[in-house]
Amino acid sequence: MLVSYGGQGVVLLPDGERKPCKFRRKIGRPFCGDQVLVGRADDASLVVNSILPRKNKFVRADERQRLHIIAANLDQVLIVVAARPLPSRDLMERYLLAVHSLGIEPLIVLNKTDLEVAADETAAGAKVLAHMPDYEALGYTVIRTSCKTKPGITGLQSVLKDRTSILVGQSGVGKSSLINQLLPDLHIQTGALSTATGKGTHTTTSTILYQFTGGGHLIDSPGVWEYGIWKLDNNELAAGFIEFNPWLGRCRFNNCVHATEPDCAIKQAVTEGHIRDWRYQSYLRLLAQNS
Repeated sequence: MLVSYGGQGVVLLPDGERKPCKFRRKIGRPFCGDQVLVGRADDASLVVNSILPRKNKFVRADERQRLHIIAANLDQVLIVVAARPLPSRDLMERYLLAVHSLGIEPLIVLNKTDLEVAADETAAGAKVLAHMPDYEALGYTVIRTSCKTKPGITGLQSVLKDRTSILVGQSGVGKSSLINQLLPDLHIQTGALSTATGKGTHTTTSTILYQFTGGGHLIDSPGVWEYGIWKLDNNELAAGFIEFNPWLGRCRFNNCVHATEPDCAIKQAVTEGHIRDWRYQSYLRLLAQNS
């Protein structure tokens, strides 16, 4: 499924042709990245007869904790941040939690490296960018890009080949500019989508899957101001902070949530410098919001 909106979408057929299709109410709505089986309706139009089992689905939660599927069947999630607009506090941790819950790889893209954070910038978002070396030390891949100057997008191109990836991030971080450079035939693909729907490509409101000519797929999702995480089990929340893993299960109490309990192995690891205090403080904020 290339794009899904309302009760219809555009499907990529085995021969490479893009065709509009409708959704049967009893089947449910497929989402971008879903694999589907289609057939002919009574009026000869295409209709989705079944949605094949998903290996994963990337979701977000709204303010009422309702889950919204963004895309399905991903190999990796690329979290895009930039100096303008600065990321909100704990945005990175929220995205990392979501990706870890899928059991797939998160990558961080630091875009607009041609821009500098103002010297007097004290916002929490500036600290997120300053912590990029810490994320790398934890084992996360950080790819630095710029659509205007060096380093360009070379480092990004190499990790996308033959994989299904999604770009996520706040509005204005430059995802569209990256996609324009990553996909030289973007105008052809968007034109084909527009022709298939007859209503434009819905690029500002829909999640859309594009193909790389050399193999692989790239999904572009609409920008957000905040990424909402859903209600997590406390163990899932702690496991989302990968540096906690060596100390999980070593606390005095089996139900320890690593906040105020005595003899907590996580708190001891923070005191001893094994876990960065700023990451632990992010964990505590998310724990409070999760309760």
